[in-house]
Amino acid sequence: MKKKDILRSVAAGAVFLLLAGCAGTAGTPGTTGTADTAEAGGTKAPEDPGEVNVYTAVDQVHSEKIFKDFEEKTGIRVKPVYDLEANKTTGLTNKILTEMDHPVCDVFWNNEFAQTIALQRQGALAPYISPAASDIPDAYKDKDGYWTAFGGRARTLLVNTDLLEKTDYPSSIYDLISGKYEGDQIAIAYPMFGTTRTQAAAIYAALGADKGREFFQKLKDSGVQVVDGNSVTKDMAAAGQVMIGYTDTDDAKEALEDGAHVEMCFTDQEEGGMGNLITPNTAALIKGAPNEENAKIFIDYIISLDTEKTLIEMGFFDLSIRPDADAEGFKIRGMDVNLEEVYDMLETASNDMQEIFAVQ
Repeated sequence: MKKKDILRSVAAGAVFLLLAGCAGTAGTPGTTGTADTAEAGGTKAPEDPGEVNVYTAVDQVHSEKIFKDFEEKTGIRVKPVYDLEANKTTGLTNKILTEMDHPVCDVFWNNEFAQTIALQRQGALAPYISPAASDIPDAYKDKDGYWTAFGGRARTLLVNTDLLEKTDYPSSIYDLISGKYEGDQIAIAYPMFGTTRTQAAAIYAALGADKGREFFQKLKDSGVQVVDGNSVTKDMAAAGQVMIGYTDTDDAKEALEDGAHVEMCFTDQEEGGMGNLITPNTAALIKGAPNEENAKIFIDYIISLDTEKTLIEMGFFDLSIRPDADAEGFKIRGMDVNLEEVYDMLETASNDMQEIFAVQ
């Protein structure tokens, strides 16, 4: 058995067996996790398992543990390149594009999906369908394997429990435009930016551009408060300045940890409903990766349920992308639109949001 095949076997074990079985065989000649030994003159020295170059937009405080765990389990050295706070994901994607003629990066681990799909469209990625992706819904992976989503956070309506009775909590985005609540009792971040922009595109992808625009026009006409970011909407709901603040689960958790009288509501969870937007991480193989086999081993590892569980325990992820996974975190039915469909609506939705919500 070749060393690369041995390492792939270890990685597969990490994905499907919590690595316990494979780790238990390490050091036994001829089994998974050992070097080739069948030599006429005696034992062959272990081969160097090599390295993998990972560019990541995930903060070092979270990604470093994953890298160390991977190194311990496979022997493959991880050489990370982290994003700069000033540039965030865009800086890494530009770096990958400038290196296309002579790639340095093997794997791009992104904390969102739009820039990953942009790299695919510009020919910077290579296809790889990982066996670890078999239980990930089709909405969260490219059909040809150019990228795979995993873990992540979600959009949520943060309700002030002092101002609303549980029976009056919203259960659908349509509740926000139904007249059930006064418009100025709802706060959203400017939908031209961040995850609110992504949500606008997702709604456009689910409903079509015309109905999507109609929804946001009605929301604007209702008198909704539009503010500078999800942390502001969270603070407004926590302080009782509004009944409902649209935010992300990581912000909402902060309010709960601070003891605010709030509760999260996930929208359109009924059978046949639109579903609630999940904002995942993505992993992709770089075209021409100098360490392609090791890159595939790393992708198998990073998108696995085990890694999702670890990142949930660390507080970086709020859920598994696998809806039926035996994992901690929120259990949310996501939107039934592929992330590529959302990406394709970003420009149209953003232009409309700029027109509808432009500061006068």
